[in-house]
Amino acid sequence: MMDRANYLDRLSARFRKRRGRRALERQLAYQENKAVQLHGNEQAATISIIQRSNLIREKLHKIQPIPANARVLEVGCGAHGLIFGFGNAFGVGIDPLAVEYKRLFPVWQKNANTVSAIGENLPFDTASFDIVLSDNVVDHAENPVAIIHELSRVLRPGGLLYFTVNVHHPIYQFASNLHGIWNGLGIRYELSPFADHTVHFTEPWIKEVFAELPFEVVEQSSTVDQVRSANRKFVGKGLESRFKKVFFKNALFELTAVRRGTSPATNNDLRITPKKD
Repeated sequence: MMDRANYLDRLSARFRKRRGRRALERQLAYQENKAVQLHGNEQAATISIIQRSNLIREKLHKIQPIPANARVLEVGCGAHGLIFGFGNAFGVGIDPLAVEYKRLFPVWQKNANTVSAIGENLPFDTASFDIVLSDNVVDHAENPVAIIHELSRVLRPGGLLYFTVNVHHPIYQFASNLHGIWNGLGIRYELSPFADHTVHFTEPWIKEVFAELPFEVVEQSSTVDQVRSANRKFVGKGLESRFKKVFFKNALFELTAVRRGTSPATNNDLRITPKKD
């Protein structure tokens, strides 16, 4: 039984790695196309990035003042991350595609230092940052829960966390697992929502992840009720529209928290699936 369990664990890890790699490939192709579309409108895009970054900065500033020399990290800064408009002298963005994004979007990417690295294994010492940001990106990665534990590790006690991710009806995670299995077995058929995301969090699941970490939650919200209401009111024909009326998708979960002063969690044996009830 143990050998079988170990085999299934190794197989699952291989499937996750393959899905994470494929999600990166698709994301790069998407951003290369977007760079072409934005050509000539880079300044407007930069202003939009700065405006949103300022909104998040103000939200955090209400919790505690943010000095100009605060050490700020964005994990999964992507092509248009918050770090490029946050305005701190010491701001760093982490992304596996950082080099490519620097080439595609130089106008605003020059506003912060970026490092090509994965969020599951951040190249920084424990308690290195005063503020850590992660804005709706972890569900594209190989092991999102490991990334969340890393956010906790590199944030100093008393530091601020801003985190968002999309949450969905549980049926989407079930479908996502099936998609990962058939892709892992070599079946070349992709559905975009499941090829671009390695997991589909539910709201209880993501809350459970943070409940196990040393954070004092200051604000926590989701748009699940709003998305459900909008889906019910939407007048659309076809199977997809009817499906979404019952099974909501892409509600936003948002959390701001202060890192408590206990020892950070390690990345050993982290669950990437919700606990069974």
